[in-house]
Amino acid sequence: MTMIKTLFVLLLCATVANAADSTKATLPIFQDPVTTSHSVVIGGKTIEYNATAGHLTLTKEDGTIRARVFFIAYTKKNETDPSKRPVTFSFNGGPGSSSVWLHLGVLGPRRVKMNDDGTTLPPPYQLVDNEYSWLDLTDLVFIDPVSTGYSRAADEKTAGQEFHGYQQDIESVGAFIRRWIADNKRWASAKYLIGESYGTTRASGLSEHLQGRYGMYLNGVILVSAVLNFQTIDFAEGNDLPYALFLPTYVASAQYHKKLDASANAESIESLVQRARDYAGNAYTVALHQGSALSAADRTSTINQLQKFTGLSTDYLSNTDLRLNIHKFCAELLRDSGLAIGRFDSRYTGLVANRLSEWMERDPSHQPAVAGCFSTCINDYLSRELNVNTTLPYEVLTGRVWPWDYGSAKNEYLNVAPSLRNAILSNPDLKVWVLNGYYDLATPFYATEYTVQHLGLPEQLRKNISMSYYRAGHMMYLVKSELQQMKSGAQGFYGK
Repeated sequence: MTMIKTLFVLLLCATVANAADSTKATLPIFQDPVTTSHSVVIGGKTIEYNATAGHLTLTKEDGTIRARVFFIAYTKKNETDPSKRPVTFSFNGGPGSSSVWLHLGVLGPRRVKMNDDGTTLPPPYQLVDNEYSWLDLTDLVFIDPVSTGYSRAADEKTAGQEFHGYQQDIESVGAFIRRWIADNKRWASAKYLIGESYGTTRASGLSEHLQGRYGMYLNGVILVSAVLNFQTIDFAEGNDLPYALFLPTYVASAQYHKKLDASANAESIESLVQRARDYAGNAYTVALHQGSALSAADRTSTINQLQKFTGLSTDYLSNTDLRLNIHKFCAELLRDSGLAIGRFDSRYTGLVANRLSEWMERDPSHQPAVAGCFSTCINDYLSRELNVNTTLPYEVLTGRVWPWDYGSAKNEYLNVAPSLRNAILSNPDLKVWVLNGYYDLATPFYATEYTVQHLGLPEQLRKNISMSYYRAGHMMYLVKSELQQMKSGAQGFYGK
């Protein structure tokens, strides 16, 4: 009898295990690419297009699976000649960000519905047709690097070593681009890259990598809120460069919040930031360079000038030793009102719990202003409109990629500007468009200007790089007027 009971229990356990295995097998983890048909009105014209979303499997040459990279591709219908239809590969930054921001913020045929000034509407959030989409100019492919979005390494234990680093990321995203181009027979198409934030680091590295590794020569690279030389934004002890390079954005931010004198508050932003550039690149840089050798008179003069530019008290500026860290600035500018300003966009403000804190508690220009609505909309959009079916969580902005390997820059700052320069030198037809927000305290415009001015390009190739400026922050496209301006700029860039 005991043996019969034992056999029955074993049979029951086997049945339950088989049922569990059967259930597990029916739950999709990775999505085979699925295509749906849509249309959108852009510039008064109806664009018929296909949307393809799913995983592309990256393999080694022996067929071993390395990773499954999730993408969303929009291709215009009834286009038979690839040489007549450009294709643009888009990604965001982080490191650790999915492609959602450029996708649902500016480029794609659907965008997150916002107020015209870039503030969010109350939840539940929703998408609307994007009449400013770039789909009338180019096909679009949005890439989620490994461990972001729905993209995953084949072996999570080795993902960090294989994918989470500057060189590894360039290689894997480059491999995806080559595969997508080959699989879709688009070698004859004009090819563009667009990246935002760390995505500009990736785009610059890719410009050299794709041309050198695969012979895939590009037509254009678009850098939105760029950082190529990390020395320009790292407030590390002994590195005085960022203090001068952030100053024009501090000035623009102080003016926006009416913290300057009446004359400066009424001045045009272009004129004001030019005065700040002139001071930052000359007298202020000299003062910082002198350190403790700076005379008492020059120190007082510097403090007084910084007070006029930032609206902060002379006592506070003296206590910072003339060196105003971005996080302290965000906490200090509106401290008397119990508010902190945003790092990604200094126009945004948020209440603080500790009004004596020297550091911003959180970034009011990221949460809840942006993160919640984009996360909600991408999850809803992929499942309900693009028919993506997976049990994976969509990693909008994840810490799974940390620690990030900066490769050879172990005891220095990562600087990919030489890669962009080399790409232009080897391909003199390559055009670069750099987009800057006046209120961006994450990747300030003057730091980007400094980097471009130190590329070392021959004079005849410097015209290959064009710069645009927007009255918004890191994600300038959240503001409707700037979204429209970006579209106008894109028409000119692709037209060239």
